[in-house]
Formats: sequence, C-alpha cells, structure tokens
Amino acid sequence: MEYAAKGELYNELHRVGRFSEKRSAQYIRSIADALKYLHSKHIIHRDIKPENLLLGLKGEVKLADFGWSVHAPSLRRQTMCGTLDYLPPEMVERKPHDSSVDIWSLGVLAYEFLTGGAPFEAEGESATFRRITTVDLSFPSHVSSGARDLITKLLVHDPASRLPLEDVLGHPWIVHHTSKTETAVTTSSSSSSSSAPSTAMMASSSSAPSIQASSSAMDVSMEMTSPSDSI
Repeated sequence: MEYAAKGELYNELHRVGRFSEKRSAQYIRSIADALKYLHSKHIIHRDIKPENLLLGLKGEVKLADFGWSVHAPSLRRQTMCGTLDYLPPEMVERKPHDSSVDIWSLGVLAYEFLTGGAPFEAEGESATFRRITTVDLSFPSHVSSGARDLITKLLVHDPASRLPLEDVLGHPWIVHHTSKTETAVTTSSSSSSSSAPSTAMMASSSSAPSIQASSSAMDVSMEMTSPSDSI
C-alpha cells in the first residue's frame, strides 16, 4: 500500500470545518476521474466517504478501502452496504443497484466538503432514510449556484438520471475551479499507466467492516436477497 503522509481526508475536513469551493472542486474532480476509471473496469466502490480518502505528501487524493467494492461486469447488485449518510435511495428502498451508487456518493461528498455535514442528516436512522428517499435537500446560503447545480444533478432519485462522470469532469463549476495541469497520473500499482486516473487507488487488506457507529456516520451491511452478492 502507498504511503499517505497526510492521513485521512476526514481529519482534514474535521480540522478546518469545511473546504473552499476551489479546494472542494479539485477534490471532486480527482475522485470523479478515479471513479470513471474504476467503472471502466466494472468495479463499483460502494463506500465513498471522507474516511476512505487519503492524502499524499503533496495533498493528492488517494481512494482507499475497497472492502465493499465489487466487480460487476454485467449484473446489478443487491447488497445494502456502505455508510448510512451516503446510502443512495435504491439501497434504502432495497432495489438492485449499479455503479450509479458511486455517483450519488460523489454528490453527498461534494455537499459535505462545502458545508462540513452530510445533506440528509436527521435524528435517527428512519428519519435519515426518509430524507434520502425523498431527496430532501437544502443548501446553506454560502454554497454557490454552480456548486448547487452540480450537487442537485448528482443527488437524483432515479439512478439513470444522475450526471455521468464524464459530465461531472466537464461541469462549469469544476472547470472554473480546476486547471488542466492538475492531471498527474498515479495508481498504487503503477505510476506510468496512461489510462489510470489522477487519484491513486489503494486497496485495503482488511476485511469488510462490521456495523459500527462514529461521530458522523454509521457503517451498515444487510444482505437482501442474493447470497452470491456478499463481496
């Protein structure tokens, strides 16, 4: 595993409270680029959150902890897994899901970067589930119209209607706050691959997490129907 000198992105976010729009956009661009690469290899991460993003010595983002990831070249998955505040409506409603769950999580991540909190936080699991399934979304006044536009296009109830990752990379808010020079290509396995994204991807050797509560989220896992979908 690569060395991530600056540790979890979660700790940095907790330290500063929230990120600037420029910093948020740079992170979202890198993560979207990494997810685009993963999805091209038919890999769904399924647990995108600040705790699973690490920072290198120069502040580059490294996508880590593939404990809930799955290789799904042709099948939709049915395992309810991930982190409570990041679960998409289709998981909450116990419907099959595909790689678009990562796009939903990217929207939640963007919101949390800009505000310091998850968009659907509520008192108790049931209330959080209600807010997720109804996409009960509101923004603090400091969030710009460009950021709001991107997030509302990611946090869409219908998975097929969520903004594709290619369009995330080309979204005006992303383009405005990033530059073409920020495209260094690295992965944990090879630093010379021409097809790998700018965000390094670090596989975790640990097994999938059990249910656990933290200060900001709860990891949940529930096998719904298919015994073969336990990865």
